[in-house]
Amino acid sequence: MANRLNALTLAEMRDGLKAKKFSATELTEAHLAEIEKTNGEYNAFITITRDKALEMAKASDAKLAKGQGGLIEGIPVAVKDLFCTKDVLTTAASHILDGFKPQYESTVTQKIWNEGGVMLGKTNLDEFAMGSANITSYYGPVKSPWKKDGKHLVPGGSSGGSSAAVAANLAPIALGTDTGGSIRQPASFCGITGIKPTYGRCSRWGIVAFASSLDQAGPLTRTVRDSAIMLSVMCGHDAKDSTSALLPVPDFEKMLTGNVKGKKIGIPKEYRPDGLNVEIAAIWDKGAKLLKEAGAEIIDISLPHTKYALATYYIVAPAECSSNLARYDGVRYGLRVGAEDGLTSMYEKTRAAGFGHEVKRRILIGTYVLSAGYYDAYYKKAQRVRWLIAEDFRKAFEKVDAILTPTAPSAPFGFDYKPSDPVEMYLNDVFTVPTSLAGLPGISIPGGLNKEGLPLGLQLIGKAFDEETVLNVAYALEQVINFNQ
Repeated sequence: MANRLNALTLAEMRDGLKAKKFSATELTEAHLAEIEKTNGEYNAFITITRDKALEMAKASDAKLAKGQGGLIEGIPVAVKDLFCTKDVLTTAASHILDGFKPQYESTVTQKIWNEGGVMLGKTNLDEFAMGSANITSYYGPVKSPWKKDGKHLVPGGSSGGSSAAVAANLAPIALGTDTGGSIRQPASFCGITGIKPTYGRCSRWGIVAFASSLDQAGPLTRTVRDSAIMLSVMCGHDAKDSTSALLPVPDFEKMLTGNVKGKKIGIPKEYRPDGLNVEIAAIWDKGAKLLKEAGAEIIDISLPHTKYALATYYIVAPAECSSNLARYDGVRYGLRVGAEDGLTSMYEKTRAAGFGHEVKRRILIGTYVLSAGYYDAYYKKAQRVRWLIAEDFRKAFEKVDAILTPTAPSAPFGFDYKPSDPVEMYLNDVFTVPTSLAGLPGISIPGGLNKEGLPLGLQLIGKAFDEETVLNVAYALEQVINFNQ
């Protein structure tokens, strides 16, 4: 029974609970049992909230018995440990937040609990969401359920714990955040679905900040339908977030008709650089062909400033990270080292001991590009290029309804992969970063398997606040690809 329950989609769980085929408590216990059995292998969770989960499931059962409840009443949810959760350890996978238990709940998680979600625990991630493989966590690397030659592969990052949890049937849904691809790339690596909504669609309040002009919350799920359901729960204006959009939230699930007849799908030539993996190119071509057969029109487009996106991102994001991470000083919360040697020494020793190598690297890059002699040459110029990248998309969307691209430039790789320098690892975000810089919605769905049997993702990008089209085109593609991990 437990294995069968764990394998259901969110929509199937929701419908099964309403039909009283099983209880929220049974559903939660099945997932907790699987987590306790396999988390030692995957390291997907930093914190498991067993007692809280069972208490919430019991409350959901009481509501369901009366025919009441929210949109996801009784559904287990895993939460990336970047979201503040009241009285529950929140670490951002960093040593510097040792013992931090917020006295408040993030807006997105509060919305989920209000709609009946049941909290399974907090998932592992790259430290402060900085990484593409989930290998920079203070709590150790996350292992994907996907293997090659009997060895676990990386789950992608930074939301690697969330993607691994969904792929391994430890949770039907997991919350992620996406700054430069941290939902979409791990979704691709783990053979699941992940959507980054438009910047401003979900509140950032209560999410530990990395790069404030880029960070956006979103769900990792098994299907497009499940992502649509979760977006309706998570999105909405929040007065506590000045960048939150004052727009109504559609019923995204109702928009899933699967009808793409007459829709114009753009194929950007810049996303096919020399040396593009031939299997990824083949999956991309197949996706375009399937959409054409479903009645869509395929149109070649150009996004000329794409080649500058990665360089722009790795100036803007570290600059904002340098500013945001200045608040971790050992004074108010978390780790404190060297207090006996005076205030300045405490700052230095706490930050030296508390931050990992990748976080330190990005703080140093960000501080450098913001410094007086280099601000105009780097940060100011990057902001101008960012505008040009957004303008490319705006012009493209005058001709097309959505854009189809690969999600990642490679299949998931092993832990023995050693990049020659940090930039090589940063290239994992080459297809996802432009969407983030432009603040647009993007979804990754499984496109198929390569010859080694590993998942490859396809990305669909839409106009600002047009998640409906993105989801519907993805849904149509999902139906014809019929991917089964």
